[in-house]
Amino acid sequence: MSETPKFTVIDRRKFKAEDEQESRQTAAPEPEAGTVANAKPAGQSAGPQLVTGESRRAAEPEPGAVEAAKGGSEQEEELELPPAPTAAESRQQKTAYDASAQRMEDLLRAQNPAVGAQPPIGIEQLVQQLYVSAMIQMGAGTQEGQRPRIDILGARTTIDLLGVLAEKTRGNLTEAEDRMLQTVLFELRMAFLELTRMITMQGMQPPQPPPGKR
Repeated sequence: MSETPKFTVIDRRKFKAEDEQESRQTAAPEPEAGTVANAKPAGQSAGPQLVTGESRRAAEPEPGAVEAAKGGSEQEEELELPPAPTAAESRQQKTAYDASAQRMEDLLRAQNPAVGAQPPIGIEQLVQQLYVSAMIQMGAGTQEGQRPRIDILGARTTIDLLGVLAEKTRGNLTEAEDRMLQTVLFELRMAFLELTRMITMQGMQPPQPPPGKR
């Protein structure tokens, strides 16, 4: 068992006091008696200063400084990412996952023998799930007499996810899978166009997304 990590409590008040003392020591000296430094007319407070070409050039960062700072921050973010799992680790995890899922399925079937074996998961199930989600977000499935709750931004996100799926799987699907994906995507986009056209014609405000989706 590893040792309990030790933490060091830093008294930030000490550093604050040291910073204040150092700032007082490095402050500009007071002008001598009989001299006036940076005198201003009586009754005039310090206001905005005119920025000249020289002062603007002095204040601007050097060329490449901003890009270097951005590159440094992006590099730090990349360094913070955990390393990708090895092929052996992925295989071991996949084997353990499949075994655990099979035990859960056997347990459910033992409690309810009428339940058959679950079909293998493929692209069809993924497309169908996204299709149902988008239709519900556009108000489909609302019970009669109730006002449909529309999440137009959520529907757009779901439809765009299907578009990304179609783009990234191009050339890797069977003819039937590609036809199903393109048909579903076409139908959802048409439904989205009709819904947004109706909202525009009626002068309605776009429905607000549910809490937590902003």
